[in-house]
Formats: sequence, C-alpha cells, structure tokens
Amino acid sequence: MSPVLRLLVQRISLGLLLLFFVSVLIFAGTIVLPGDVAQSILGQSATPEALANLRRDMGLNDPPVQRYFAWLGGVVQGDLGTSLTSGQDIASAMGSRLGNTLFLAFWAAMISVPLAIFLGLLAVRYRDRWPDKLISGVTLASISVPEFLVAYVVMFFLGVQFRLLNPTAVGFRPDADVFTKLESIALPVLVLTLVILAHMMRMTRAAILNVMQSAYIETAELKGLTMFKIIWRHAFPNSIAPVVNVVMLNLAYLVVGVVVIEVVFVYPGMGQYLVDHVSKRDVPVVQACGLVFAAVYIGLNLVADIVSILTNPRLRHPK
Repeated sequence: MSPVLRLLVQRISLGLLLLFFVSVLIFAGTIVLPGDVAQSILGQSATPEALANLRRDMGLNDPPVQRYFAWLGGVVQGDLGTSLTSGQDIASAMGSRLGNTLFLAFWAAMISVPLAIFLGLLAVRYRDRWPDKLISGVTLASISVPEFLVAYVVMFFLGVQFRLLNPTAVGFRPDADVFTKLESIALPVLVLTLVILAHMMRMTRAAILNVMQSAYIETAELKGLTMFKIIWRHAFPNSIAPVVNVVMLNLAYLVVGVVVIEVVFVYPGMGQYLVDHVSKRDVPVVQACGLVFAAVYIGLNLVADIVSILTNPRLRHPK
C-alpha cells in the first residue's frame, strides 16, 4: 500500500472511530437530560398508570445499553427513528431542514471564503501599515463580539430601523425562486459572514506570513519580483494546506454552529428543528440532530486532512 493511501485509510478510520465515540456521548447526554417525554406528551394531569404504559410503549424502560445498540443499528441502516411527540419519521422531517441549513451555509461560504482570502492577502501585502492594522483591528473586534449580539444589532439597524432587509427569515419557503429565498436569508447570511470572516482572514494572514519567512521568498525578492507576484505566485500556493484547514473548520461551523442564528432569525433549518424538540424532550430527534451535526463536522475536518496530505510533499513522500 502506498504511503498516501495508507494515510488516507488511517484518517478515514480515525474519523469513523471518532464518530462512534461521539454517538456514545450523544446518547449518554440525552439520557441524563432532565424531564420526561411521557409527562410532556400526556401533561401534568396524567395518571401514573398512563405514564407507565406510555413509557413501556416507547421503550423508555429498556436498559440504556440495549436502547443504544438498537438506535445505532437503525442509524447504520439509515433509520434515524421516529419522533416521540409527532410520530413523524425523523429522516424525512430532517431532510428539508438540512437542505435549508446547507443553503444558508452555502451562500455564507460563497461570500466569506473569497473575501477572507482577499483580505488576508491584502493584509500581508501592506503588512504593518494602515490597511493591515485596520483589517486586523476590525476583525479582532468582530471575533470578540458574541454572534447573537451581532445578529440583534444587525437586525435592529438594517431590518427595523432602516428597513433595508427582512428582519427575520419567517417568509422563507423552500419552493420559492432563488431570488426570493436570497432576499429572505440576506440578514442571516450577513451575520454568519461577519462571524466567520474574521477568523478565516486572520488565519490566512498568519499562514502566508509564515511562508514569507522561507528562503525561496528571499530569493524571489532578490530577483526583483514585485511583492504582489511574490505573495500570489510563491507564498499563497505554498500556504494552501493551512488555509484549507481553516476554511474547512469554518465551513463545519457554518453547518453546525448556525443554531443560534437560525433561532434568532426564525429560520426553518436544523438548528431551529433541534431547539424546538429539545424543549419537548423529544430524545430521538435530539440524538439524530446531534449525530448529523457531528458527522458533518468530522467529515469536513476529514476533507481538510485529505487535502493537507495531497498538497504536502512531505506527507506524500515520507522518509
């Protein structure tokens, strides 16, 4: 087996093993959640006999280990279970929600990733000068502000005070045309862009500056190449691996970390779906959402590892 293929198999195996341990933590965490779904369904006036019968019918009296392996076996076969409160198939109900979340994350990534790379290159080009200091200061301030505060401030000024954009995404419909959907998600996309742009830009700047210390950069300077050509043709291509890692981590955050943004803007995505069923103590839905979020996060990190292996000669040809 070639070294590259061996590394890829190791990374994929570690990713699957990590997902297994995460599934254990998710299941254990949902078991210790306070509250009783049977009580939530029947109400406070339910008799003890009715509660006991409902718990037995739902399988809540089975041993936790038995319930875990039954749930894991269903997940492996593509069955995420059934909602305890609505009786709907979770996979079917989650399909459109996941599509909405991916749609929101896609447009936020389309704006933030190129902009972060451009600002990172600009900061390196004018290092220690006013453009670099301005960009670094603004991004540092952006990182320091909680995302929900950014969301409410943007909503107040752009959505309520000046009425430039829709303050919430209540009117979002998956069957609408693209322009209507973009109009509905303009504010959530703007907030997500502001939240992840700063981190991606700063890490891009740091990765390129690290490469700029290399000997071949000094050789390029001695040849008389302009600073722009040195950064674009020599420094940036050799810093692709760390930049890709940063981008993938932030893309994972876009999918996994949109819970707060979706709740603030009442967006019908996975985050809103999760929060709604946490309040209902609907354990199977919470478990399914947590596992999907974990799989997306681990998968995107796995892609980042694979790209790093393929773009790094020292990993492709180890001694």
